[in-house]
Amino acid sequence: MKIERIELKQLHIPLRFRFETSFGYTLVKELILVSVYGEGEVGYAESVAMPDPYYNEETTETVWHMMERFLVPKLFANPIETPEDVDRLFAPVRRNNMAKAALEGAIWDLYCKQKGLSLAKALGGTKSVIDVGISIGIEPTVDQVLAKVERHLAEGYKKIKVKIKPGFDVELIRAIRKQFGNDVPLMADANSAYTLEHIDVMKELDQYGLMMIEQPLAHDDIIDHAKLQRELSTPICLDESIHSVEDARKAIELGSCGIINIKIGRVGGLTESKRIHDFCQSQNIPVWCGGMLESGVGRAHNVAITSLPNFTIPGDTAASSRYWEEDIVEGGIELIAPGQLAVPDGPGIGYALNTRAIGNYVLRSVNFRP
Repeated sequence: MKIERIELKQLHIPLRFRFETSFGYTLVKELILVSVYGEGEVGYAESVAMPDPYYNEETTETVWHMMERFLVPKLFANPIETPEDVDRLFAPVRRNNMAKAALEGAIWDLYCKQKGLSLAKALGGTKSVIDVGISIGIEPTVDQVLAKVERHLAEGYKKIKVKIKPGFDVELIRAIRKQFGNDVPLMADANSAYTLEHIDVMKELDQYGLMMIEQPLAHDDIIDHAKLQRELSTPICLDESIHSVEDARKAIELGSCGIINIKIGRVGGLTESKRIHDFCQSQNIPVWCGGMLESGVGRAHNVAITSLPNFTIPGDTAASSRYWEEDIVEGGIELIAPGQLAVPDGPGIGYALNTRAIGNYVLRSVNFRP
């Protein structure tokens, strides 16, 4: 592959509503759009890092710095034949997974366009349609969450994920079960807000037939999660603790979880995402694709990886129109049936960019050449 130019654009995209987790709330999505040019094609991806280091240690600014100072020069200085070469090339750089993933994802898209392959097919995807769920943030009242659950169930979403935090947990789950019954596919996402001192709360949640409790304990823990999992019948899903296939292997061997959430940015790219998928499949551990409030570019990458066979739990890739007045891909990424998205079969991610919208959202840009 010949890389002729790399462009970075920092975008600020207003959300249609305030989205709150135990980390805080978001009103504007800040992201870095990566475009990699070569042989008449352009590959696209986005960095999912946040402005502040609360989900993990990376931020928009650190990602920009790492790409500009270290990763882009490596791409220009070394021959690349396939996207897997990028993963090996970046391996000596410790962590900074979201920076790595953004560049690697754009090169995957470019490679697929040059080969005339869909990204899903190139990754080994087997589905033409995927089931998706919805993620509901923390609201001021339980009733406001119930109203959103009702609306999204009517829209046909296949899984309801609600964010919880200490003091906004058992009452919320009890109310959802009381109003909508036990058949609703329901999970709770704690975003590392609890400790083993909250084990009584976890045992109360265990009574409500949840699909999973996601990352209840520390963001870097797999030891205490194993202790907690032994006390619960509800599967624990690990998110923030998993950065590589090695992390997944150790967590599974320790019994720290029964499910793993794969986020492309968190694990360093599509290549590592596929490795984790394949290992979990070999261990009979189901996986699903989590969301980071991505624009349509990031959502397209999520759709492609979710087409792999062991993504058996609906992910968080809801329709673009839930989040944005105008997405940065043409037409947005919208449901084709209740709770379902199509897996594009065109080259690469299968979506064209909405250049007018990007122009409205861009804050700064820079171009790099060999």
